Amino acid sequence: MRIPYPLIISLRYFKSKKSEKSISVNTLISIAGVMLGVMALIIVLSVMSGFQQDLRDKILGITAHIYVLSYSGGIKDYDKLIKEIGKIEHVKGCSPFIFGQALLGFRKRSQGVVIRAIEPELEIKTTNLLKNLKEGSIDELRSSEGPPGIIIGSELMKSLGVIPGDILNVISPSGEIGPLGMIPKIKRFKVVGIFEAGMYEYDANLAYIHIKEAQKFFGMGNEVSGIEVKVDDIYKANKIAAIIQKKIGFPYIVKDWMQMNRNLFSALKLEKLAMFVILVLIVLVASFNIVSNLIMIVLEKAREIAILKAMGARDREVMSIFMSYGLIIGVI
Repeated sequence: MRIPYPLIISLRYFKSKKSEKSISVNTLISIAGVMLGVMALIIVLSVMSGFQQDLRDKILGITAHIYVLSYSGGIKDYDKLIKEIGKIEHVKGCSPFIFGQALLGFRKRSQGVVIRAIEPELEIKTTNLLKNLKEGSIDELRSSEGPPGIIIGSELMKSLGVIPGDILNVISPSGEIGPLGMIPKIKRFKVVGIFEAGMYEYDANLAYIHIKEAQKFFGMGNEVSGIEVKVDDIYKANKIAAIIQKKIGFPYIVKDWMQMNRNLFSALKLEKLAMFVILVLIVLVASFNIVSNLIMIVLEKAREIAILKAMGARDREVMSIFMSYGLIIGVI
């Protein structure tokens, strides 16, 4: 196969004037500039994408894909609603939950936490709590003997200085009104497990108890805060949430995991876009280096260009010599 002469000449321009075997300094600088710019672009975007995926996996490891809440504040006939939602296509599991705030006390230490009350048999079908459990058992949340169980995060365990088997005082801010004013409700719970989600916010501020104990402790009767739903494809959660909303209607509101964490993921998306723009500018600067290198070569090779023109070379062929030179640098 015959190689076009413009390509042969452009390859010769890679060599320095002093040595036919070495590459010119300008060419090396151009190649290095583009290489470093593209490398930085790929590495940073890969790291940002990996961080976003890791954060998403950790969030979805402790929370569900879809949440069903009520405008009235609580859901009464949640068993019936769970069966109705469970019949919808792509739904893999449903579980009731209760959210509440409380103060955990152990000896002279105390810390405010979010209490998440669950039904153990259904919870393992909707979240990864079982996988995140480092010590203890989820089945011990409701004990027939002694205080009911509580599962706390690994960071919360360190800050309170407790170990499995210790007894905690759980204090509710919304207690009963007595002669002397508001009397906080206090109940003793036994630490039966330690979980580690991999996110400090969860590991330091979250505790699990049985849903029946939470109903009594928070005075909710037979109500729950909402229902969490697991689906077979997290990227279709918004469509499935719309189907659930259409089926159960008012007074319920259905939100998917992207809506629940919209601010966080929007900030990550904006940060990723900003990094992309900055790195593209770096690549553009490196590309301008190639252009300036081409201009310098054209000026240096003015005599050779005149000789080629005198020998019958057309303008297109002369231009293709330098286009090939720039293209090769970009490809490398």
